[in-house]
Amino acid sequence: MQFGIFSVSDITPDPTTGRAPTEAERIKAMVTIAQKVEEVGLDVFATGEHHNPPFVMSSPTTYLGYVAAKTSTLLLSTATTLITTNDPVKIAEDYAMLQHLADGRVDLMMGRGNTGPVYPWFGKDIRDGIELAVENYALLRQLWREDVVNSEGKFRTPLQGFTSTPRPLDGVPPFVWHGSIRSPQIAEQAAYYGDGFFHNHIFWPPEHTQRMVEFYRRRFEHYGHGSADQAIVGLGGQVFMRKNSQDAVTEFRPYFDVAPVYGHGPSLEEFSSQTPLTVGSPQQVIERTLGFRDYVGDYQRQLFLIDHAGLPLKTVLEQLDLLGEEVVPVLRKEFAALKPAHVPEAPTHASLVAAAGGARDATVYAATDSVTGQAAAEVEA
Repeated sequence: MQFGIFSVSDITPDPTTGRAPTEAERIKAMVTIAQKVEEVGLDVFATGEHHNPPFVMSSPTTYLGYVAAKTSTLLLSTATTLITTNDPVKIAEDYAMLQHLADGRVDLMMGRGNTGPVYPWFGKDIRDGIELAVENYALLRQLWREDVVNSEGKFRTPLQGFTSTPRPLDGVPPFVWHGSIRSPQIAEQAAYYGDGFFHNHIFWPPEHTQRMVEFYRRRFEHYGHGSADQAIVGLGGQVFMRKNSQDAVTEFRPYFDVAPVYGHGPSLEEFSSQTPLTVGSPQQVIERTLGFRDYVGDYQRQLFLIDHAGLPLKTVLEQLDLLGEEVVPVLRKEFAALKPAHVPEAPTHASLVAAAGGARDATVYAATDSVTGQAAAEVEA
């Protein structure tokens, strides 16, 4: 099972000091956090994509490419890649490039985001959100799996004889998770393709998460990808820890109260009782996280949100030490002991290459005209 961190990249004033980091400080802090994730033995670092304050991560591939150069084992992912407002051609190119630079340590999570105005900012209509997600992802898959693509859809200009470059590393596209909190259409999409489904499990009660994951599992089996318990599931979660649980509550409360993702609403105690947010000791985090299996079954990826709401970098790094030293080793052991042999691990580049029969050079060696982009034979025709 994979364990890691996801960041929403918010720039929020520290409520205990009133100071907010600059964009430069926040970006560099996120690099430090990602390096620390690898150092403490976690598997994954993921970041969302946002195009508005208070969030800073507008270009995940730029950031992840930089992190790739500073790490060696860390799997780099996105907590949201906006499949609705990004051009699928650019996604295909950007993440294949990142895949090469990171030696395959890349996957990504498709999502529609949680900022309505992003649609008109990129020339789209939010009322087309689901249709855009379906059409754009179908094209992205085609671009990664076919050397020459002809395509015509509702939401972009047609493609004729187009080759996306670079081609996927070793001929195998990055693994894709589809993230959704409340849209069964997205769970259906993940099941249809046999992709992963990630439920970000941070706003909703367990009963809602259970319904969404169960739906995805049933449809995964329906489409013939395996039994329902072999579907690839990921969960989000939120934790804040101190050795003493009351110290954790006291320290985290002012940050919770102003958090951009849930502040100014229910109390910390109410929110903790109604959602998976766990503020307490490492043992409490272990027990709460192991309990997720009771209502979603065996799953493959657990990502924690720990670096938001103005928490100082020093505090975030302390949280990572606790995760790496006291929490994740126990979770690995316990989850592994419970998982049946027929339930797969989370896909990696190596496992996908093996399933494809081995690596191959996917480079398209095509002599083209430097002006038109077409081969000479095509131009003459």
